[in-house]
Amino acid sequence: MKRRILPIIITGLLLLSGCSDPLPTASSEQSNTDINTAAPNNSKPTTSKPDHKSYPTDDLNIPRVPVELVKSVDGDTISVKYEGKTEKVRFLLIDTPETSHPRLGVQPFGPEAKAFTKDIVEKADKLELEFDIGPNRDKYSRLLAYVYADGQMVQELLLEQGLARVAYIYQPNVRYVDKFNDLQTISRNKSLGIWSVENYAQDDGFHPEEQKSKKNGATANTSSNTDKPINGCNIKGNINSKGEKIYHTPESPYYNKTKQEQWFCSESEAKQAGFRAPR
Repeated sequence: MKRRILPIIITGLLLLSGCSDPLPTASSEQSNTDINTAAPNNSKPTTSKPDHKSYPTDDLNIPRVPVELVKSVDGDTISVKYEGKTEKVRFLLIDTPETSHPRLGVQPFGPEAKAFTKDIVEKADKLELEFDIGPNRDKYSRLLAYVYADGQMVQELLLEQGLARVAYIYQPNVRYVDKFNDLQTISRNKSLGIWSVENYAQDDGFHPEEQKSKKNGATANTSSNTDKPINGCNIKGNINSKGEKIYHTPESPYYNKTKQEQWFCSESEAKQAGFRAPR
């Protein structure tokens, strides 16, 4: 009798064990932990792509040179420590309005571009330069480079804000010109910054008289940089090499030799614009 009961008991135990779930192994537990505790994505921030468009230059991984900021000079110029020397860096392929030019003075949106660049580069933990395949200096011995602040190219940021135009396109330093042109088109279509004034930013530079014409209507001719006086406005406004604003009436001994930046209809109008009489 005992011999018959024993096989029955063994068979029952085998059936019960087959119905239970297998215990997880150590490897499967570790695998689940790895998936649930995966590290977050800490990739560097990147500048936006126009309409998510891809460019051949997106994944070049070109080496960059770390530099130390000395000071921000203008919207498109900074001063850095490079190879142990203090060097000026001119941003490749863009141009921002002037803020301290000896002849042009302060142009509209120049202070905004300067402040924007200053804020970006001074707050950056890492400042880097990327050179193109052509000459890395201009005729003034300034370095020509693409400037990166914490991984973001400053040129692209300026173009996105409408604070710069694409300019000084000289082969072979044209690596990002296609993307720059697209960014410029977008900001122009949105009428941002320099593009908010019709005909202010043009292929040959910036034209402040266009902004003045919008504000002053017909009286804008008094500030026009034309070769001949308009409507009897024959007082010449000139900015000398020291940046001094001086006006000259037809009675001035230097009148015929003076190249005017602006025309004025009266001395009081010239004084209101910050010009003084010759000494």
